[in-house]
Amino acid sequence: MSESEKSGLIIRILGEGQYDVGDDALDRLNELDAAVEAAIEAGDEAAFRPALEALLEGVRTAGGTHALDTFDESDLILPPGDASMDDVRSMLADDGLIPG
Repeated sequence: MSESEKSGLIIRILGEGQYDVGDDALDRLNELDAAVEAAIEAGDEAAFRPALEALLEGVRTAGGTHALDTFDESDLILPPGDASMDDVRSMLADDGLIPG
């Protein structure tokens, strides 16, 4: 698929692989991302872990596995499910893990 035909994003979950996620899923993923960011800002480990898992599961559910035989660059990179709050904090941009 050429860059001009591409719709959506390629999202990598570290240690797991890449997923093709359509633009129609981004609003929901941004909601899940906001919960991760809120837990980190509050220093709430009890809320952080389920929020991160929900975000990763949202990507898995909304996306299809990206072809393994291609060498496409990821548009976004998410931490693995076992990442610490400090690890995820270091990956956060001004608008979270998922821009928008």
